[in-house]
Amino acid sequence: MARRLRLKTPLKPGTPKPEQIASVLEQEIRSGVLAFGERLQSENELVQRFSVSRNTLRKGLEELNNRGLITTKVGIGSFVTFNGQTINDEFGWSRALADVGAETETRTLRIEVLDDPELAERLKLASPSFIAVDRVRRLTGDGKPISIERSRLPLLPELEEVPLRGLRSGSLRETLRAAGLVPSHGEEWVNIEMLNAEDAELLACEPGAAFLRTRRLTRGADERPIEYVTSLLNPAFFALHLEF
Repeated sequence: MARRLRLKTPLKPGTPKPEQIASVLEQEIRSGVLAFGERLQSENELVQRFSVSRNTLRKGLEELNNRGLITTKVGIGSFVTFNGQTINDEFGWSRALADVGAETETRTLRIEVLDDPELAERLKLASPSFIAVDRVRRLTGDGKPISIERSRLPLLPELEEVPLRGLRSGSLRETLRAAGLVPSHGEEWVNIEMLNAEDAELLACEPGAAFLRTRRLTRGADERPIEYVTSLLNPAFFALHLEF
């Protein structure tokens, strides 16, 4: 990829320099000047461009990373990880990622029946039995894991064959639709979770790495819970964006 030279960018007094650096680079990313997957200028080049210390620059890059726009690889550089696409996960990650052109593959870790009295109480269900469907999602190209999704489906009569026959065409969404279980509405919660050793191994990360943790509950038009799914999402590929 050809390197593009950029003139020095003067910073204004008053606003903290790291925030200004992050805002300038964010504008370049969102406008397409810096494209998805492109490597930013080197630290030395950026230090000269903004006329700041290396420490100030790194704080600016850290802020840009926190905004979900870049990821930094030690000894290699910082790369743009924002592609301008908004992911709508209303119908699950498979559909959402496919809609924005992301090529992923899913490996099912388990499909089995288990009892979870605490979750049943939270969802106000009489039976504590659920079908557990745990999956890990990877990028098709390099096989890098980007998420773990742990779905819990109330053990309804329509789904009794799922633990024996598996998912329809490998898709949980298609399995639910074939059973006549169509999500109508729901709610979602998001927080940060530090990976435990087991999840870190599945996601090819160091234990303690910070991941986005989402919990989504979908219901049918009759208010019956259909799916409760907890996802761990690699923040290098996913970011939360709210509009109001």
